[in-house]
Amino acid sequence: MSARPEHKAPTLPYAELEARLHAMGRAAREASRLMAAAGPGAKTRFLELLAGLLEERRELLLAANAEDLSAARAAGLDAPRLDRLALTDRTIREMADACRFVAALPDPVGAMDSQWQRPNGLLVGRMRVPLGVVSMIYEARPNVTIDASILCLKAGNAVLLRGGSEALRSNLALGSLLSEALAGAGLPAGAVQLIDVTDRAAVGILCRMDEFVDVLIPRGGEALVRAVAAEAAMPVLRHFMGVCHAFVDEGADLPQALDIVFNGKVQRPGVCNALECLLVHRTEAARFLPMVGERLGGAGVEFRACPRSLPLLGARAKPQTEDDLGREFHDLVLAVRVVENMDEALAHIARYGSRHTEIICTRDHVRAMRFLREADASMVAVNASTRFNDGGQLGLGAEIGISTSKLHAYGPMGVRELTTTKFVVFGQGQVRS
Repeated sequence: MSARPEHKAPTLPYAELEARLHAMGRAAREASRLMAAAGPGAKTRFLELLAGLLEERRELLLAANAEDLSAARAAGLDAPRLDRLALTDRTIREMADACRFVAALPDPVGAMDSQWQRPNGLLVGRMRVPLGVVSMIYEARPNVTIDASILCLKAGNAVLLRGGSEALRSNLALGSLLSEALAGAGLPAGAVQLIDVTDRAAVGILCRMDEFVDVLIPRGGEALVRAVAAEAAMPVLRHFMGVCHAFVDEGADLPQALDIVFNGKVQRPGVCNALECLLVHRTEAARFLPMVGERLGGAGVEFRACPRSLPLLGARAKPQTEDDLGREFHDLVLAVRVVENMDEALAHIARYGSRHTEIICTRDHVRAMRFLREADASMVAVNASTRFNDGGQLGLGAEIGISTSKLHAYGPMGVRELTTTKFVVFGQGQVRS
């Protein structure tokens, strides 16, 4: 995608496309009012029905996805995007499990975050309320269709979904299940709507639909996110990049650190919480980096190494360039740098990080707590893989995305993050003097 959403000639005449999307926006706005008033029972019924349908229609979903994958391979999509596009028995089971997990979560709508009494007797509180209409613009990942829908509806919102053209058949198949579950639960059909127009003109129109859409969430490559953020007339929850670092501190448990680094880089290199850069304290470099070279190199990892790390990593190490830092490789490639101390590690992270995930491997509690405080990221961890920055792994059930901006959410966005608060006041006839 270009620096701004492209406005090419749409498959429909532009005026017709705009009218169609505005009609969907009006339906979503009306549905959001009904969803805000929907009881927990109806939302739970929807989620349970959807879980059952995902399991029952597995073959239908796999067949639709196989068509998408075949077309994507023919179009030359790279391996990371093919990985994100693919549905499997496991991913379908995980989507069904997510439905049931979210169903069991407390309903946030109407909950009071806090209450206090004023000297004049007014009882003031903050009540959780839905955001309203959420629109998702996303690429490649058909599971986002389910994750976004179940989280938005649990939080009392309506959602407009615009997936990428590469996943159209998969998304349409999933959309049919969503519609069936909504009807079965007695919830409005407009609560989940899938925009089946893949023309990029639809993105530009969505970005200007602030009359109907309260929050826009782009999820995909950096170019998509930046383009939507530049164009949108409504608030945007952003996830630009996942440039995740691991810092192996002086005195760290090196076998444990090796397991953590291996998992972060090798388990699934094409995702946003994969490890992209390893920082090693100078006192541990001579011992630790040959271990990294042997184990990760043996798994096919190529190293982009600083001058101090280059001779320690073995045959798969190449000299590092400036372009190798602050980069999402989405592949079995890892930048490596030896640092003097934590100050240098934190300075490196501040310069090259993307506020996604940062971790430290250490046995020192004081330094661990300093790293937690000072590393600016949506998740900071001690002695744990970067791969845990995920809504399901953190106990949210699923996520609509990982926000790397701080308003109004930071990190994985689950049900609670899809609500906001309003002030509610209980009085007994008080008037202001």
